[in-house]
Amino acid sequence: MYIDPNTGGVIFQVLAAFLAVFSGVLLAFSSRIRAGIAKLRRRGRNEEKEQDKE
Repeated sequence: MYIDPNTGGVIFQVLAAFLAVFSGVLLAFSSRIRAGIAKLRRRGRNEEKEQDKE
């Protein structure tokens, strides 16, 4: 099977664009992501405290 030499360049450009969009989305929503993770951690701690009381 023959793969054209320019195919690697096209694949690299697509992956670079995808990485740029993905990192931009993470940056734009980083505060919401952090808040969601903190909420999950607090919920886990509260459940552990309730189990210790029983």
